[in-house]
Amino acid sequence: MIVLESVSKTYAQSRVRAVDGLSLQVPDGCIFGFLGPNGAGKTTTIRIMTGALQPDEGTIMIDGIRLDEHPEEAKRRFGLVPDTPDLFSRLKAWEFLNFVADVYRVSDDQRKERIATLARKFELEDKLGSTIGSMSRGMRQKLNIIASLVHQPHNWILDEPIVGLDPHAAFALKELMREHAARGGTVFFSTHVMEVAERLCDQLAIINRGRLVFTGSLENLRTMREHGMQAAGNEDLESLFLALVEEEDHAS
Repeated sequence: MIVLESVSKTYAQSRVRAVDGLSLQVPDGCIFGFLGPNGAGKTTTIRIMTGALQPDEGTIMIDGIRLDEHPEEAKRRFGLVPDTPDLFSRLKAWEFLNFVADVYRVSDDQRKERIATLARKFELEDKLGSTIGSMSRGMRQKLNIIASLVHQPHNWILDEPIVGLDPHAAFALKELMREHAARGGTVFFSTHVMEVAERLCDQLAIINRGRLVFTGSLENLRTMREHGMQAAGNEDLESLFLALVEEEDHAS
């Protein structure tokens, strides 16, 4: 379970309040979608959630462990697929995966089995000897996904993970997300594509201009739209929904 309590972040140089008093509870055993238009604060939230950015205020709990008090222990509880697959370009793929396995103290036998299984699933077996710098963006994204799962984390955090993947890899990723949640794990992923959220999510949250405007099930969201109800902060939920669908059309 991942819990954010009253998290805020302002970028000093631009004075932009990227995240504004955000509170979220992401339960175990579900796929939780974090939805919002581009620039809404999704990536900033994930960077705070994973310890890459320090919030101005608020707390983050990973499986009951405070990230600010026990960062190493908390970070062992999640795997991260960041929004851009920027990796060590001079390393070979297998060297990078072994480096990640070393960081998480995964045994030799376990890492070999997990890497082989995931590489087959993403059709990357023949590329493990290639340097990362020679790989396409899609292949580097697949490598990031494999690296995030090599230590079998309880919480799986993904930032726009489907961007850059071919249809087969996107299908394999969605299967893995469902399997992870079915085993009782937490899947938290961000997207600006409404269709992806509708097909995958058990629960979702919508963020806009750094503020949480909706959280709940898809059924709750549909009910609110049908009755013309406004989201938190008097946001026009229908206008926001249409904006997300419009972004989806541009992305396709």
